[in-house]
Amino acid sequence: MTDVLLRTKKLRVGFERRAILPPLDLEIRRRELWGVIGRNGAGKTTLFRTLLGLFPAVSGQIDRPAGVRVGYVPQRNALDPLVPARAKDLIVEGSDHGLSFLRPLRTAEAKSRVTRAIEATGSGPLLSRRYRDLSEGEKQRVLLARALAGAPDLLVLDEPTSAMDLVAEREVTTLLARLRDEFGIGVLLVTHHLGLVATIADRLLFLDADDHVAVAGSVDHVMGHRIFEQRYGAVLGETRRPMSSRPEPRGAEAD
Repeated sequence: MTDVLLRTKKLRVGFERRAILPPLDLEIRRRELWGVIGRNGAGKTTLFRTLLGLFPAVSGQIDRPAGVRVGYVPQRNALDPLVPARAKDLIVEGSDHGLSFLRPLRTAEAKSRVTRAIEATGSGPLLSRRYRDLSEGEKQRVLLARALAGAPDLLVLDEPTSAMDLVAEREVTTLLARLRDEFGIGVLLVTHHLGLVATIADRLLFLDADDHVAVAGSVDHVMGHRIFEQRYGAVLGETRRPMSSRPEPRGAEAD
């Protein structure tokens, strides 16, 4: 079982062969939680979709070892609120990841994955309720359980705490940190909420397309970058934490 789940080499992302960010060298490992930070229009979504294979890269490489499975947790509003699905139905649906008529579902294994995902996310009391009737925090738990039911090695989340109150935000970010450790997975978290992600992230990736900047590394390394301080100086005092005990940056800085 490989520790490196995703690696990029001189990856350039953008549109119509025009890069919007400098080349990126990243290495995302098992049991690491990466926070991707940047303002609207910074390039987060473009990078995110390129890593998922939805957009072609302008140049460079994206390497994912054979057998590594990626679980995607979309924004909650990506699911049609009019669909009357129960929470249980959505979670069970996640266990179908990667199956086909050539590789039929092993029922016992699938049920075990679903049960573990429900228990780990605390979704049990929600199973019989309709997804559309849940609170924002409850919806996120269901979507996390759905992704975990597919047995991912790398979990990719797009703004999981948007439209939540502060209590729900903290519950979800704490849950993500616990799931990282309990399931031994890597987590790539795209977010605007610097204050919360800085408390749980092992690594940060700061993007700013306006200044053509991409900085990757430890939380303190990224937060000490001059462009980051210009953008987020007003909140740095609230989010800075002691230096991490983890090794210093793997990944590249470009500006």
